[in-house]
Amino acid sequence: MEEQTTTSRRGETYAGRSREERANERRERIVASAVHLFGTRDYDDVTVADICAGAKVSKRYFYEHFDDRADLLLRVNREQNEWLLRGVGRAVPERPASLEELFGAALHTLVEMLASHPESARVIYVNAPRMETRRRGVLREDAQFVAAVLERAVGKPDDPVGYQRTLLALVSGLSEVIIDWISHDMAGDPGELADHLTRIAVALTSTIRPALP
Repeated sequence: MEEQTTTSRRGETYAGRSREERANERRERIVASAVHLFGTRDYDDVTVADICAGAKVSKRYFYEHFDDRADLLLRVNREQNEWLLRGVGRAVPERPASLEELFGAALHTLVEMLASHPESARVIYVNAPRMETRRRGVLREDAQFVAAVLERAVGKPDDPVGYQRTLLALVSGLSEVIIDWISHDMAGDPGELADHLTRIAVALTSTIRPALP
């Protein structure tokens, strides 16, 4: 008991939680506040003070985790995009019988996740273009992700350079269609959008020829 009290006085534990646990919980609140604010307002209209107010933390704690507002947006965008790719990756069949099956599962899941989390959708697709360097990096990361799942259906390509360029064009084009949808308040049937995206993806990738064994 004496040891526990001393530890508490040193700030190591408080209300049964360690310093690290409290810091992680504050970071989670800051990120949640950022997703809400960046997902409902323009980046220029959001201040660090707004984010801290939403998270119920002081600026001191904000700067323990993030350099500034731009650093926060960068990290939140990365984490939200990783969340989206994990969900899509889980939806892709291990051995899809066709491109339609592969892209249908992936893109229907992607659209459903975005429609269910509109604030995250805006953070990923609408506020991200403000960070042009980051946006280009994300497109290349997404192209690599598509390449990995596409191998399940068509194997390795016979033209790796053309293959990478095709996938970069694919993810760039799909992103622009999704941005347009989000910018119009996600109007229309999400399932129909996913069907359209699937047809676009199949049309672009159907010319990819597998390498000969």
